[in-house]
Amino acid sequence: MIDLHLVRNEPEAVRANLARRKRPEVLELFEQLRIADARQRQLGMEVDQLRAFRNTLAAAIPRVKSGQALGETTIPAGVREALRSTSPELAAWEQLPPDVSHLKALAAAVGPATATAEAARDAVAAQVAALHPRVPNLLDASVPYGGSDADNVVVRTWGTPDPPRAWARGHAELAEAGGLADFERAARASGAGFNYLLGDLVLLDLALQRYALEFLSSRGYTPVSTPMLLRRGPYEGVTDLSDFETVMYRIADDDLYLIATSEHPIAARFMGEILDDSTLPMRLAGLSSCFRREIGGHGVDQKGLFRMHQFNKVEQFIFCRPEESWALHEELLANTEGLYQGLQIPYRVVNVCTGDIGTVAAKKYDVEAWFAKQQAFREVASCSNCTDYQARRLKIRAGKQGGSKVIAHTLNNTAIATSRAMVAILEQYQRQDGTVAVPSVLQPYMGSRSLLGAPLPP
Repeated sequence: MIDLHLVRNEPEAVRANLARRKRPEVLELFEQLRIADARQRQLGMEVDQLRAFRNTLAAAIPRVKSGQALGETTIPAGVREALRSTSPELAAWEQLPPDVSHLKALAAAVGPATATAEAARDAVAAQVAALHPRVPNLLDASVPYGGSDADNVVVRTWGTPDPPRAWARGHAELAEAGGLADFERAARASGAGFNYLLGDLVLLDLALQRYALEFLSSRGYTPVSTPMLLRRGPYEGVTDLSDFETVMYRIADDDLYLIATSEHPIAARFMGEILDDSTLPMRLAGLSSCFRREIGGHGVDQKGLFRMHQFNKVEQFIFCRPEESWALHEELLANTEGLYQGLQIPYRVVNVCTGDIGTVAAKKYDVEAWFAKQQAFREVASCSNCTDYQARRLKIRAGKQGGSKVIAHTLNNTAIATSRAMVAILEQYQRQDGTVAVPSVLQPYMGSRSLLGAPLPP
């Protein structure tokens, strides 16, 4: 969530930043939040004044009973306003004789007025609680301005994309013909977007996971095997479920969600805690299966591995102090680049524009690998600096024990989504006889095997 201090004290700057996203509904959300927050604070002060005034009356009544002078006392403006709606005849207390009966009548009227103000405050607080998480993160100044992915900016390209090969097969055709996958039976058993991987392709999937984990471990990342189910409360701390829920699988009887990425349970691991400075930056490599319904314009692959309901992924995740996050954002990106350089698959890095970036990130890079058969760059990783947005939702702070605390920053990036990496390998490394060369960096994880599959009939 964005900092409410900024909403209250720098609304014009926040409004200008959010306008860069080119989504009118975001500005409307912000205005609703700003108005509701101001009203909540006003009602909160009114409740405090009413409680304080009732305490004043409780102390005054025994003094007047004992014959002491009441002294000069006025009704605070907020109390008078509250009394007008519940006991208008008592709203002008200064005009009443300061005797015990009048004081008691006024004290009796303050009770209902307080309850009314509390109910109004709580209703507005519920509005703020619903609106606040839906307002997107503030964007970094380096995010390019644009309306769609067509406006994303290419930062750099690595490697030389292969030219078209007339004999090349699509990855699904190649895998099926080579006995490496069974798409049709998986569709009958579970529906489109699920697959049976067979033989060498299973080993390739595992090899990619081991390759990514060992690569990251050598760079100080601790492997984490995460839960694959997450409760609603933690999930609402990680992301805006109103945006994300349509692409997630829910176990309704248990109010659990199948995770869409290990980023989510990793982020939720320390909710409500204070991370000691000595543990930061905390570099993690999450290993999990991921589950996505993928409802929307993209859909799922009817036959193939690129976009599926279930896939395996190694995810990078970092908790850190605010001053560290931008350098670590570049580190996460460099890790994914190193992995694809090791696989010898050409790629490019794009800086995602304001109109294409998601709710949570302040800045995002996409890594797009070259898919040789398709003759196109397609996304294989998203590298996000979420700044303090997730950690504020999850109430995760950082600081020395006994010292000042700050909201932590969180960052994430795909290391390897194995299904998409396998598509790139099948397209890039296939040979004319239908076999597929194994990238040299993966061969140690496959018993030194250098080829996948067997030659196909001409």
